[in-house]
Amino acid sequence: MKFVFLALAVWGAVHPMFHFLRYMREEGTGLVGLSQAWWVNDSVTGLTWDLTIAAIALTVWVITETVQRRDWLRLIAIPATFGIGVSCGLPLYIYLRMRSA
Repeated sequence: MKFVFLALAVWGAVHPMFHFLRYMREEGTGLVGLSQAWWVNDSVTGLTWDLTIAAIALTVWVITETVQRRDWLRLIAIPATFGIGVSCGLPLYIYLRMRSA
């Protein structure tokens, strides 16, 4: 099962990033334009908040378990979550938990 979560982490990194990069290239606005698009209407704003809250909850979980178990490698799930997205950070963290179980 752990390799299923590793595959999901890779997919969660590649698939969304493909769309983010394509958007930035087509619009020509870069990261600033991408982040502005997150607030363009109530639907997108709701999704942005949904993912932000999920990312914060995941971060609290990662930090709590990392400190308890002293498995510092698990902390890489935090930059993966905020740098790529929850779709990468969550399955990556589950993979990292399973590898040490």
